[in-house]
Amino acid sequence: MKHIYLVGGPMGVGKTTVCQILKRKLPNAVFLDGDWCWDASPFHVTEETKAMVMDNICYLLGQFIQCSAYENIIFCWVMHEQQIIDTLLSRLDTRDCIVRTISLICSAEKLTKQLQKDIDSGVRMQDVIERSLARLPLYETLQTEKVNIENLTAEEAAVRLIDGI
Repeated sequence: MKHIYLVGGPMGVGKTTVCQILKRKLPNAVFLDGDWCWDASPFHVTEETKAMVMDNICYLLGQFIQCSAYENIIFCWVMHEQQIIDTLLSRLDTRDCIVRTISLICSAEKLTKQLQKDIDSGVRMQDVIERSLARLPLYETLQTEKVNIENLTAEEAAVRLIDGI
């Protein structure tokens, strides 16, 4: 039985860091960050590019599911709308899988502080704070397990995911 972890959350909440730790802690694990499937310059958001990224993600996740080498499949992406999660799941063969959909959340203050560190180090642009904060409340409406990382290290958050929260 394979385990699939779909980890969502606003930009800057720590999804990639938590998932990298999760990959090291779980046996026979593979990790895909949805951002890797749509890393372009300039970044165009159109119906065509949105369809393309969904195709890319579903193809790679499907390959990981079919590959006997992997027992734990970890995927992270912003996933701020239920439709994104539902579309992904509808396109994957998860019959022999345990699927967990998880949203990492925190306060607006913590998210702003984490994003500002990235901005100060040149990793992100200033406009990311407004965009990320606008999406933060959307995660409360999703049909996902919520993990509030407010007072957790990335390591502690990963352990919570493994322990089933």
